[in-house]
This record gives sequence, C-alpha cells and structure tokens, in this order.
Amino acid sequence: MDGTSDSSDSSTSIVDGVRKRLMDDWQILQHVFNLVQQKETTCVDPELWHQHKIVDFKQPNELKKLIDLTIKERELHTLPEIEQICQQIIQYSVKTSHGRFHNQLFGQMDPFGLAGAWLTEALNGSSYTFEVAPVFSLIETEVISTVCRLIGYNHGDGIFAPGGSSSNMYGLVLARYKHVPSVKRTGMFGMRPLVLFTSEDSHYSLKKAAHWLGIGVDNCISVSTNDKGQLSLDDLESKIEEAKARGCDPFFINATAGTTVLGAFDDFDGIADVAERHGLWLHVDGAMGGSALLAHKNRSLLKGLERADSFAWNPHKTLGVPLQCSMFLTRESDLLSRCNSVEVSYLFQQDKFYDISYDTGNKSVQCGRKIDAFKFWLMLKARGYGQYGHLVDHAIDMSRLLEQKLRERPDSFRLVLDKHEYSNVCFWYIPKSMRVASSEETAEWWTRLYTVAPKIKEQMAYSGTLMVGYAPLSSRKLGNFFRMVLTCFPVVESGELDFILDEIERLGELCEY
Repeated sequence: MDGTSDSSDSSTSIVDGVRKRLMDDWQILQHVFNLVQQKETTCVDPELWHQHKIVDFKQPNELKKLIDLTIKERELHTLPEIEQICQQIIQYSVKTSHGRFHNQLFGQMDPFGLAGAWLTEALNGSSYTFEVAPVFSLIETEVISTVCRLIGYNHGDGIFAPGGSSSNMYGLVLARYKHVPSVKRTGMFGMRPLVLFTSEDSHYSLKKAAHWLGIGVDNCISVSTNDKGQLSLDDLESKIEEAKARGCDPFFINATAGTTVLGAFDDFDGIADVAERHGLWLHVDGAMGGSALLAHKNRSLLKGLERADSFAWNPHKTLGVPLQCSMFLTRESDLLSRCNSVEVSYLFQQDKFYDISYDTGNKSVQCGRKIDAFKFWLMLKARGYGQYGHLVDHAIDMSRLLEQKLRERPDSFRLVLDKHEYSNVCFWYIPKSMRVASSEETAEWWTRLYTVAPKIKEQMAYSGTLMVGYAPLSSRKLGNFFRMVLTCFPVVESGELDFILDEIERLGELCEY
C-alpha cells in the first residue's frame, strides 16, 4: 500500500471518528450552561459584589503563561478539559455584568436580552432573507417600525448594523447617494470635494467613515462646542460658508445625542434649520443617548429628532441589550434599498414563493448579517418599552444624585461640568497631598492632577473592586478625569454611589503622585 493510500485511510478514520463522537460533543453545551449559571460568572447579585472581583487582572505576558493560547494542527481534548479551559477564560475575563463595572458606555445585561442572545446563537440564522430567518425577519421589521414611529418617522426605514460606527457610515452613504446619485455607478471621479461637518466632541467614527468612503479625513470638518459640549450653531454656519468659498461641496451634518465623554446633546432643531437652509442631510448619532427616545421625564433631550434625515442608536449601551445591538433609521422609505441594493441572482431572486419585501439583506452593505433584533425584541416583550423609559430616567436621576454627592465632598472631588445632561458624570479626584488653596492650583498642579485618574485606575484593575473609565478632553485642553456612566442595569440605589466615591478615595490614597 503506497503513502497516498495510507494518508487517505487516515483521513477517513479521522472523519469517521468526528462523526461518531459528534452527539457526545454536543454535551459541552450543558457543561458551559452550568458554568454560566454559576453566580460568580456574571456577578449580577448585589450580595456578591463585595466578595467577587470584577476582573482578576493579569498583564499580557502573565496571561500567556496561565492559559495555553497556542493553536496546533493536531489537538484533542476531552470534554472535562474543554470545560476547564472555559473556566480559565471566565476567571480572567472582565465580569461586565458585575454591578460595579462602570468602565464603558455599556454595563450589566438585561437577563431577557441574554436569553434572546443564547437562542439567537443556537439557531444560527442570518438576517438577509425571510427564507432562512422567517421569524427573525418579521421581528427586525417590527422593531424598526416601532422605533421609527417613536422618532416621528411616518414612513421610515432602517436596518440593524454591526455597531454605531457602521450605523453612522450608513448615514453618510445614504446622504452621498441622495446628493449625487451617480456616485453609485461612476464613483467620485471629477467631483468637487464633498465635505461633512461634526462637532469637535463627536465620535471618531465620522473621521474613519470619511476615510473609508474616499471623502478624506481633511474633509470631515470639526465644529467647535459651547460650555455644555453642544455643537456651536454660529461656528457651523461659518464653517459651511468657508467650505463653499473654497469650492467644496457640503452635503452632511452630524449632530450628536450624548457625546462620548460629556454626554452632551446638540440642539437638533437649531441644526435642522441650518441643514434645511443649505440643503444638507442631517444625521443624529444617538449611539449612546438614543435611549432617551424611551424616557418619560427626559424625552425632551431629543427634541427636534424627527427633523433629522437619519438616526443611529445602540440599545446595547444604556438599555442593557447584550452586545451588539445597533440600529440605523432613516425618514426615507426606500432610499436604503435604492442606495445599497445590487443584483444578486443566487440570493435575492425576484420569483420566490413568498413576499420578498421581507428579504431585507440587499439594503445592507453586508451579506451574512448576525441576528441582533431578537434579543432586543424579547426584552421589549418582557417589559414593554415604557418600563425601559422609567429605567432610563432612573439612571439619569442617579447621575444627578452622584453630582450632588460630589459637590458635598468639595475637598476630595471636583466636577468637570456642574451639571451633565445624560447619565455621564465627569470629575477629578484630588488626593489629600494635593489639597491646597485655589491660589496654589498652578499649571504644574493641574499637570499632576491629570496623573491621578490613571494611577487610581491601575489600583482598580488590580483590586477588582470597581471599574470606572477616565478620559482627557482635548477640545477644552483638559487632562485626565474620571468618566462615570450609569446604565439601566444594575438598578442603582443611593448607597451604591457612596461606595463608589469612598472606594475611589481609598484607592487614591494608595498611590504616589
């Protein structure tokens, strides 16, 4: 028997072995489910927050020694060994549903959302055709229709996208297509430079989108902000006129509902007036603050949103939908299809045996598209969007209470803004060794103060007791400060805010400055 035959026999043996063991391999799901059910995996129970770390932090080189990350051509592990690997991954991962994780714009998950995510993964569908995702296609359509109605888009449309950055890019693509329809076929050759406008505190995804779409980062024009962090209408008007004078072609304004750091909301009515006057597309990036759409007391933060041409929203932030869940909505009823669709005869056939209007995939830039609508829909079925509105209001109320508690500790803390608009609260911690008279707060003193947050953050990581993010704000020439963001989950009470400030003080006094 020659070598080729031996190799063929070996391959057949391997394939037969996988086939025979396959049903046994599926038992791993029960093992992993049992791991996820353990309280220390998610740490959602407030009784456990003081017992379990948010993260058992290790440096990259340490992690490489603790976990065998190598991938080999030939591997074979038993189910107990695979379970052990999963336990290691859990041990050294950040428990983002721990009630003291406030490091990002998202936090603890809603359990109904996690249930929806599990079911979505198990069914492993794709949101391009009704044929392969019949129920999920209807669900996505229903969620988009409901959100459009809440915005005030009577004949709107939309699609779920892989993150807020992609949703913002959808806005730019639609705006460009409506402004210059020929760009779809002939590209941007010979055109005057297209320019877009966005505030200096807006998300960096606008600059990346300008790069990816061939518009150019230099043609993404930054507009100054006022004391609240809102886009300046006067500077916007001025920048548009300047661009026209240079021979450029303005086509797009991005407004922000909840800036990344300060949580500021732009004046949508005012910006809409400017957009209408110059014939520009108005997009609102509500990736974070879009959840105010459901609020009862704070819905006015989005006043004028119905005048925008498009809107991006990430329910996976404030609301607690498991990552990722991002939506792009537009007031235009058929522009998504006209802009993005191409002939795909093997997938989007026109002679199917059902209503092909539910084949939404051709509206997307993607082909295969993860089902992100179901987990959000299941949450809405479980609680109703009105209940989430009260939770959004509560998160904002707790943020205002945190501001008050910070004011009550004037020697230890200082607010970046006296009052924020959303659930963000930005502040500095002043260590005991740096508490001096205001006359002694020199430029050197401020430079030292900007080193405080990163040092405390290191202590947070190694202690595992609390995670709060920090950021500078270059538009105001401010160095590092803490950015605390509250979300719908956990449903925080006043005493928890005291713990957060006490813990920052405790960790802060362990550092040298």
